[in-house]
Amino acid sequence: MKYEMIIYWSEDDQAFIVEVPDLPGCISDGATYEEAVRNAQEAMAAWIEVARELGREIPQPTTRLLSA
Repeated sequence: MKYEMIIYWSEDDQAFIVEVPDLPGCISDGATYEEAVRNAQEAMAAWIEVARELGREIPQPTTRLLSA
């Protein structure tokens, strides 16, 4: 999946938090960076599966323009 993930450490949760801005409400976490990314990939797949089942639109991944 090519969705942007925002990953940050949460002192309150003592975990890495992952937000997927293109998929509203798609948030995950993990004790390690790698675990957080794996959990986020599973959360994205589940988000998309449920959206399909409900006949909802699945957003295209946002593309970023890089300037040199």
